[in-house]
Amino acid sequence: MMGRTKRDRRSYSAGEWGRNRVRIFADPKTGILQIEWRENGRRLTRSLKHRDWRRAKRQADKFAAGFAGPVLNGKQEAEPKPLTLGTLFDIYGEEVTPTKGKGTQARDRYSTEMFLGFFGRDRDPATLSQRDWDRFIRERRAGRVGASGRPVRNRTIEWDLTFLMAVLNWAARSRDDQGRLFLDRNPLKGLRKPTAKNPARVLLTEDEYRAMLGVSRQVNWRFHVALVLAHETGHRIGAIRQLRWSDIDFEGRTIRWRAKHEKTGYEHVTPMTDEAVAALEEARRMTTGTGDTPVMPAGTDPSRCMDSSWAYQFWCRAQKRAGLEPKRGRGWHSLRRKFASDLMDLPLKVLCQLGGWKNAHTVLRCYQRADEGQLREALESRRRVQV
Repeated sequence: MMGRTKRDRRSYSAGEWGRNRVRIFADPKTGILQIEWRENGRRLTRSLKHRDWRRAKRQADKFAAGFAGPVLNGKQEAEPKPLTLGTLFDIYGEEVTPTKGKGTQARDRYSTEMFLGFFGRDRDPATLSQRDWDRFIRERRAGRVGASGRPVRNRTIEWDLTFLMAVLNWAARSRDDQGRLFLDRNPLKGLRKPTAKNPARVLLTEDEYRAMLGVSRQVNWRFHVALVLAHETGHRIGAIRQLRWSDIDFEGRTIRWRAKHEKTGYEHVTPMTDEAVAALEEARRMTTGTGDTPVMPAGTDPSRCMDSSWAYQFWCRAQKRAGLEPKRGRGWHSLRRKFASDLMDLPLKVLCQLGGWKNAHTVLRCYQRADEGQLREALESRRRVQV
């Protein structure tokens, strides 16, 4: 059995607090020595690019004595340019945003323009404070921030601020080419985001589903297939409409859900029910049904998958044909909640695997809902004390 490599926890400080304090320490991952000091209230760190402890101590003493900027490896390094909010968002957009799904990338770009327009590209991110946070919430809620110019609810503001926090948290963990952290800390850490008090998490009932299923083929064969798959797999419509025939294994009766089409980036395989197989067999008769072609192609271009606007329009038409009154929150996602609630008796681990959830807490908080029958059954099964 191999022993663990001990981390070098030594540190050395030179100079006086508040004036010319300098600290030397080893990077916990590489062991390369770092020098740290404060300048204009900002903590700066640079790599010494060696592991010689005695040499590092001499450099620290020399730096503290002169305190005119660190002399590393025999030469004076150029003073770093001040970090601006524009630069920070640009770097995040180049390095982090491309790793996300297409829809999230678009939202990142929208949010970036919105925050830079509100705070200013030249703003020092370290100076953001509670006042800026509260001012953004107030102006965004009133519709004075954002391209639409319309007031927005707390849920939208929560999404906006979640992105801002992600950028600042990333900056507090990431270093530039000279080994300096972009930010010492997230200046907005700990501030509370507004949340919707009563979010509209509608669950599609069994009667509503059967009513829509009865008119589904009248709307469009694609809608029928998508509706059945949403009910039988519990997956998001965004992942369902982007299925391709190479993802379907009729022999093994499984569906592969690609990570790039999943909101959580979680690639997984789930089994199919008889109803799902029958719907896909019907789709295969309507298309080429082979290779990497879409299961539900766009009407104008068979090589492209059905887009989200079609899915939305199909749903609205089906509601109307089924005689259902429009209800805010009753959409494709209400089928995902129905799936989670129908299978409430399953172990959470199994349910998460089937529906593509990565976090069981999310299922409990946002998706599952016990109906009156389940509540009464639970009470009736309770052990009674004989008097």
